[in-house]
Amino acid sequence: MAVKSLAGRVALISGAGRGIGRATALKLAAEGARVVINDRDAEPAREAVQAVAELGGEAVACVGDVTAAGFGERFVAAAVDNFGGLDIVVNNAGMAWNAFLPAMTDTMWSRVLDIHLSAAFRVLRAAQPVFAEQARNDRAAGHTTRRAVVNVGSIVGSGGNPSQANYAAAKSGLFGLTRTLAQEWGRYDVTVNSVAFGVIRTRMTSVADPAEPASGEGATHVSPLAAQVLADAVARSPLRRPGTPEEAADSVWMLCAPESSYLTGQVLLCAGGLTSVE
Repeated sequence: MAVKSLAGRVALISGAGRGIGRATALKLAAEGARVVINDRDAEPAREAVQAVAELGGEAVACVGDVTAAGFGERFVAAAVDNFGGLDIVVNNAGMAWNAFLPAMTDTMWSRVLDIHLSAAFRVLRAAQPVFAEQARNDRAAGHTTRRAVVNVGSIVGSGGNPSQANYAAAKSGLFGLTRTLAQEWGRYDVTVNSVAFGVIRTRMTSVADPAEPASGEGATHVSPLAAQVLADAVARSPLRRPGTPEEAADSVWMLCAPESSYLTGQVLLCAGGLTSVE
């Protein structure tokens, strides 16, 4: 039997009850990782844990809003307490709440930045002492273990998109966080990368009623105009189609797999050949 690429690894995945996060949890579990699945809502998290179990994998849920006080510490503790350590962090939780700048409120701005950027910062800050201690223990035992962080980004973070100033700023900031921590955490044998997605078929790219407020990870507020921008982007893509959550998950796995051990501080585009949506 072939050895699974992530056998023995422990992974945290935020926003993993649905969409790309769920697909990532299933992919990493299929490759042997034990996973801690976060979602704001208990039922999607429970269903994702069950799906991992049906694959023969191990998973536990850590339910809660990633922006809540103390969430980062609770999330990391779930990995250490249940599985004895931490090897992979995937910051995936997100939402879109779109409006052109004159109509974008402070709440819309801060909520999107909090979920995409500040929550990722807090999770990684909580993970740092665990990574540092594990690295010290490994070296005392005469070996090193490569660990990985993947921050889920978007081509909007580098190319922008009308009506998404908050989302673009958050994803651009996430790229800066990625590159900085790659420089800080090399001494712990931790690689830190980001994957920038294009149009992936999830709730984030579906059309919602503009009268309905967005709330929670994975929520969306995509106007018909934004939907047309997405459709135009797909038409310009060399592959002429949106990506699937499973294809997105494959790119996250690539950045966690042993074969990417000398790759850090990078932003990998998984966008069907697109570099921007405009």
